[in-house]
Amino acid sequence: MSFLRLGTRGSELALAQADYVAARLRRLGHEIEIVRIKTTGDKTPGPLSEVGGKAAWVVELEQALLDGVIDLSVHSAKDLPAELGEGLTIGAYPQREDPRDAFVGPPGGRRFASLPPGARVGTGSLRRIALLRSLRPELEPVPMRGNVTTRLQKIESLGLDGVLLAAAGLIRLGLEGRILDPLDPDRYVPAGGQGALAVEIRTDDEEIRQTVERLQDSDAAAQVLAERAFLRELGGDCHTAIAAYASIHGVRLRLRGVIFSPDGSERVEGSAEGELGSPEKLGVSLGLELLERGARRLLGTAVG
Repeated sequence: MSFLRLGTRGSELALAQADYVAARLRRLGHEIEIVRIKTTGDKTPGPLSEVGGKAAWVVELEQALLDGVIDLSVHSAKDLPAELGEGLTIGAYPQREDPRDAFVGPPGGRRFASLPPGARVGTGSLRRIALLRSLRPELEPVPMRGNVTTRLQKIESLGLDGVLLAAAGLIRLGLEGRILDPLDPDRYVPAGGQGALAVEIRTDDEEIRQTVERLQDSDAAAQVLAERAFLRELGGDCHTAIAAYASIHGVRLRLRGVIFSPDGSERVEGSAEGELGSPEKLGVSLGLELLERGARRLLGTAVG
């Protein structure tokens, strides 16, 4: 048995994710202490595009790893920047939860497909705002921040017709019963890494690496590696409206990617298929293809 300090943000969802990883490590015979660390994203009320993008959720956790304050950290894979801090790596991607976006409305409210023109839908993501403006331009996106519970409360306090959230977060918090509609991931393409967890460790800590790699789910790893390679090729972060979703079909991996202009009026999209064993090659290939087809111009109009 070994004693491990597992770092996490202190939100209800982050703690649920950390508890999931801790439980699996305890089953492997390890003693786990969960260490809560407040990040810049937790401290700042403004939009993420104005507070450092995805790095706002991870910098303090990465520093704690490098300083030896913690031995490993757990992140939502979709919140990880395309490039990790020097000296750090992902030790495992555990089994993935539902990667789809989900629509949650008030009790007795309408389902997403039947929302009338002018219906107000809350979301905290540039990608979801662009998706709404592109695919449902008759709806009014309402930007918001806050944890899952706060966003659900804002349905009533802001008089919204509903909110768009990650299905995985609702499920991990035991709120799957609130989901009115899980959205088709081929049409409403999720964020890269959505629904997946990433366990970050120090690159030079071989003992921790051997421990953590037992949490690895090969299917989840292939999907997320393809999606992250695509985002990395495009330079995607919280300043850009980029979607990426990889699905497994037998021994093949299919990747769909979309880049939107901030107002959703334009998009460049595509799909590619490749070997399950070469996910990053697939992500890079699709990223380069979409850049050649005009994505670079849309990325140049990104917010920030």
